Amino acid sequence: MDLLNTLVDKGLRRETPTRAEALAVLATSDDELLDVVAAAGKVRRHWFGRRVKLNYLVNLKSGLCPEDCSYCSQRLGSTAGILKYSWLKPDQASEAAAAGLAGGAKRVCLVASGRGPTDRDVDRVSETIKAIKDQNEGVEVCACLGLLSDGQAERLRAAGADAYNHNLNTSEATYGDITTTHTYADRVDTVHKAHAAGLSACSGLIAGMGESDADLVDVVFALRELDPDSVPVNFLIPFEGTPLAKEWNLTPQRCLRILAMVRFVCPDVEVRIAGGREVHLRTLQPLALHLANSIFLGDYLTSEGQAGKADLEMIADAGFEVEGADEVTLPEHRAAGGGGCGSGAAGEGGCGAHGVCGTADSAPATTPARATTPARAKTPAQATAPDEAETPADTKPAGDTPRTDLVAVRRRGAGTDLAPNA
Repeated sequence: MDLLNTLVDKGLRRETPTRAEALAVLATSDDELLDVVAAAGKVRRHWFGRRVKLNYLVNLKSGLCPEDCSYCSQRLGSTAGILKYSWLKPDQASEAAAAGLAGGAKRVCLVASGRGPTDRDVDRVSETIKAIKDQNEGVEVCACLGLLSDGQAERLRAAGADAYNHNLNTSEATYGDITTTHTYADRVDTVHKAHAAGLSACSGLIAGMGESDADLVDVVFALRELDPDSVPVNFLIPFEGTPLAKEWNLTPQRCLRILAMVRFVCPDVEVRIAGGREVHLRTLQPLALHLANSIFLGDYLTSEGQAGKADLEMIADAGFEVEGADEVTLPEHRAAGGGGCGSGAAGEGGCGAHGVCGTADSAPATTPARATTPARAKTPAQATAPDEAETPADTKPAGDTPRTDLVAVRRRGAGTDLAPNA
């Protein structure tokens, strides 16, 4: 049985692929790309049909962050010309959320820059959650406020929050290369706190920061171990004025391989295409819907996205349908609190868009030791033993031609007097 058949079979059984198999997906050639998409698409359709969940970001507080995350336009020392404003009032946030919900979104993601919320901030966000829920029956609300202190997740849950986002972003081994003001373990701890409070955990990654194939596999396997209900996959938006402004390491084809690998490793989880899809997937965005079952509608935290109307047209033209407010996103076994993205034996949100945005005694999950399994595998037809590949896994792929023309700073919606993109 070849590689792709093996991965489809495992995905339908919620069985963990091997690291070598995950690396082999990233190493497939452009000639094999449609076969990879078709295979991962079978897994996606098995668990999620042809539904696409729409999420809408509301940036409650923009810029002026004390953290030094190298990828972020809101970071300490950033000279990116983004919108900067303090907390939106609950009615302002609710008005912004209403635009996204009118456009078809079923989840609102409330994001605020900063290391983490104060207790007063939690009170403020709690009022915002109440305002949104009072005016929009059935809406899901996800908060993304940074690192949580003890008791804060419980307070957000009591206020009506359904989910909490905090991304791992990259592998534990390379985390110190992109951020020094907090640790990978800090992020893991916050995901644990969200879980323990009964919030649906949302945690993902950013691809394109100069990481190797092994780093990508490391972080996705770590996410599987953390067992979030949703995994946002961001593609780095290289903002001028940030340390990673020159990191153009992605092609549309590589983005599709990354999404396929995430789907194979976490087959029954909401995989969301988050920040950077317009910049890096470009005209191949419709193909990505065969891999992911969730996207953001309209704009992101500090950058503009595709027009909301164009998002809806893309979904329809690709043969998919927008998930209704009365439909349950997750498969029954997850929605009922059963096993996570792992198998029955192992298994147990910006809201996933470049944002710094467990119990207290939970041990932080650790990333497995870096794989020595090679990244350059045989073709799917030959890959019955991916462990025998010969090229080192740490080899970084060739990058894309910089498309700075596609990076547009958000100048509408929350924090402005202009209508939002939804």
